[in-house]
Amino acid sequence: MSSSIHASSVPDDSQRLFTQVRELVADDLAAVDQLIIKQLSSDVLLINQIGQYIVSGGGKRLRPILLLLASRALGYQGIHHLTLAAVIEFIHTATLLHDDVVDESSLRRGRDTVNNLWGNAASVLVGDYLYSRSFEMMVTAQNLRIMEILSRTTTAIAEGEVLQLLNCNNAATTEEAYLQVISRKTAILFSAAGRLAAVLSGADVVVEQAMSAYGQHLGTAFQLIDDVLDYKANPQDLGKNLGDDLAEGKPTLPLIYALQQSDEQQAAVLRRAIEAGDRDAFNAVYAIIQATDAITYTEQRAEEEARKAAQCLDGLPASCAKDAMIALADFSIARNY
Repeated sequence: MSSSIHASSVPDDSQRLFTQVRELVADDLAAVDQLIIKQLSSDVLLINQIGQYIVSGGGKRLRPILLLLASRALGYQGIHHLTLAAVIEFIHTATLLHDDVVDESSLRRGRDTVNNLWGNAASVLVGDYLYSRSFEMMVTAQNLRIMEILSRTTTAIAEGEVLQLLNCNNAATTEEAYLQVISRKTAILFSAAGRLAAVLSGADVVVEQAMSAYGQHLGTAFQLIDDVLDYKANPQDLGKNLGDDLAEGKPTLPLIYALQQSDEQQAAVLRRAIEAGDRDAFNAVYAIIQATDAITYTEQRAEEEARKAAQCLDGLPASCAKDAMIALADFSIARNY
């Protein structure tokens, strides 16, 4: 991949690369953040408290950034992209709130999770509030196609959540089955962000499909690197504990590939760890993952997806926004957090 925003192969430079991408849409992103704060306002005190906690927690805002960049690359001149970027972030945040309850997580982005501070009930209900608010907001675009895209997206995300639940503690999960979970649970929202930009811009069906595919490949690459980071990142950079996926019994791609490549004794260790959700087995599992080159394999799969994402942009005219979208694909695989 090549871009006027140059990517580095050194992970420590991933923050600088991402900062360059963000700077291109900094004004729009600031407007989106203000809109998020405004739309989180409620006369229900607990919603305000949790809303402010969520906003102050930051986050990379990758999905809104994707929508803002794609809208600019396609020449969109209106303001609805700001609202839809906020909608996308609301949907994403709602899924995180629900995820943390399901996974019984206590740490996200280096801070206590909402469910750890306020309890599971509050986390689920505020997640529901964010979903409801997002549908209120999307109506303002007065575009039935936009509502169709987002409705289908939220349905697919829910299906992905259930599929992941079914795969938990299942050592027989295949790579194909796992990629199906990624497709619905994670990549679909990236895909929707790209597609929405095309619809707002009045682009033809070919461009719309290309923007959707860009997001799908980008989201897949992003999740695969998340899988890798759960085994090799600095916990302070990652903002959560290493081995969380293992403790939750999630058979992510490094584990699935290691199982395929391991001998009988190694496979028995991996199966027990997955089925028991045994964080204490992390060191033994990590040694097997290293011995079977599972990290390298997962990184290569992520690189393939990032490359495919960049190729989806070939039909777009040259622009700084297009360069930044290519750089975003680079960042998805170069990052260490």
